[in-house]
Amino acid sequence: MDKPTFDPGLTQQFGAPLRRIINKDGTFNVRRQGITWRDVHPYLYLINMPWAGYFTVVFFAYLVANTIFALAYFTIPGVELSGAHAATDWGRFLETFFFSAQTLTTVGYGGISPHGVPANVLSSLESMVGVMGFALATGLLFGRVSKPSARIGFSDRMTMAPYLDGRSLQFRIVNKRLNSLMDLEAKMMLMTVGGGGEDRKRTYQILKLERESVYFFPLTWTVVHPIVEGSPLYGKSADELEKLQAEILILIKGYDDTFSQTVHARYSYRYDEIEWSARFAPAFHVDQAGDLVLEVNKVGALSVMDSSSAA
Repeated sequence: MDKPTFDPGLTQQFGAPLRRIINKDGTFNVRRQGITWRDVHPYLYLINMPWAGYFTVVFFAYLVANTIFALAYFTIPGVELSGAHAATDWGRFLETFFFSAQTLTTVGYGGISPHGVPANVLSSLESMVGVMGFALATGLLFGRVSKPSARIGFSDRMTMAPYLDGRSLQFRIVNKRLNSLMDLEAKMMLMTVGGGGEDRKRTYQILKLERESVYFFPLTWTVVHPIVEGSPLYGKSADELEKLQAEILILIKGYDDTFSQTVHARYSYRYDEIEWSARFAPAFHVDQAGDLVLEVNKVGALSVMDSSSAA
């Protein structure tokens, strides 16, 4: 019986035009279909969406809620508001809208007040909706602010650089935030595509690293895969990697000392994002006071090697 082939969870069968597996923002290149509304979790959606989208949703929810209650005050028979004296329908609607905003936020300036049972029942219901709504929005805001997330910067390209008597595949990372990361671990995997037509198949191979972990991460870390005998990249040229549609998949895991939780970062490099004649330039230096100065924007800085060094 044949030994099962290694699959990290990204499928091996692939019969369509191939794109990269991991996008540049760390997300997987997967589009979901067949999801029903029961499968959508609003909390997960709101907690993970961009900040601009979150505040837009909160603003429109606030606007819609006020508009609905304003229409209720304006149209339901028996609802009376003391202090509302606008002469036109548009003016009356604006008065009910701003009264709704004051009730929803429990501000209650007192210029307009509900009069009668229907109006007081409606305003009481709106107050309850406002308290619950703002509690939910505040909880989401706190969850977004307190959620640990890694802002690990990756070099734009990998390099094929000299290593001992041979060469190695390298990439470099840096922590873009001021929080402390420790016990950092790196995993590197090579994905290639073999076969043709409908029989094309993905193959995954773990790339052994010179150093799989570091205790501390205050500076940069150059992750190195030595290309020695036994390495899937041994003897491979740039043209061969292109034919194989090679993609290097990266997983970084570390402990965030600020939040006391483990954080992850994903990235990938394709065959055309490997620089074959360069090495990484220094990204930090020592100033006159003896302090190490890290230049975060130079995480991907390269220095071109001459032909003799490249060989």
